Amino acid sequence: MASIITELRDKYRRGNTAIRFIFVNVAIFVVVTLLEVVMLLFNHSLTGLFEWFQLPASLNRFALQPWSLVTYMFMHANLLHLLFNMAWLYSFGMLFLQFFSARHLRGLYFLGGICGGLLYMAAYNLFPYFAGIKEFSFMLGASASVLAITIATACREPNFAVRLLLFGTVRLKYLALIVVITDLLFITSGNAGGHIAHLGGALAGWWFAASLAKGRDITSGVNKLIDALLGLFEKRPQKPKMKIRQGGKRQKDYEYNAQKKAQSEEIDRILEKLKKSGYESLTTEEKKSLFDASKR
Repeated sequence: MASIITELRDKYRRGNTAIRFIFVNVAIFVVVTLLEVVMLLFNHSLTGLFEWFQLPASLNRFALQPWSLVTYMFMHANLLHLLFNMAWLYSFGMLFLQFFSARHLRGLYFLGGICGGLLYMAAYNLFPYFAGIKEFSFMLGASASVLAITIATACREPNFAVRLLLFGTVRLKYLALIVVITDLLFITSGNAGGHIAHLGGALAGWWFAASLAKGRDITSGVNKLIDALLGLFEKRPQKPKMKIRQGGKRQKDYEYNAQKKAQSEEIDRILEKLKKSGYESLTTEEKKSLFDASKR
């Protein structure tokens, strides 16, 4: 078991940004599912607890859990939901990295999820159609983030052809158009929140690609915030303790002062002897020291 964990950790470290996002999403799903299974064995449910990490449509509930605007994009309802989103993230994440940087992918994943979440809450609080279900509606999933990555890639290389199962070869611009139209058509379906969030993610992807083409990176602010948060958990190198070297300036100053003090004390002793016994009582060395002192 330890070797499996070590191998997975190594694959995570060696993986690119898309692979790392997949690892995080899968790991969270596994942990959440295991917790649910354990609690059900004791006839308990964690549904109420997990709602604190899902994005509520109610603004009053969101005010109590603002972190859910980020956490919801790493939560998934079931295995099929997870597999579908991760398949898209892998396919279009790899393609995205051919045209953009890893930092762009990281920033756009969060930006797309945030834009999707904000549009979801705005729609549920703006349109009367959702008034009856707003207070108990929650959203989860990485689809808004994934769609932002997909649309950004399509805007960058619209004629790039991809091969889809059952559909054959499709250019990215047509794929993006089909996805957006589908979300618009099903905006009042049972998964209305998901389709609205998709549109928010799509807008974020288009906004990113259009801004970058003009020389402005709208993911830079998100990335700076992420770097700052990650920096809080990094170990800071300890400053080396100051050592006083024998040949250093402080040591030289100390020796100089000590030498001056000794010379002063010696002159005082010679002068005292001169006063008591006269000049003839001084030794040759004492006379020389006194002579040298008089010249300073």
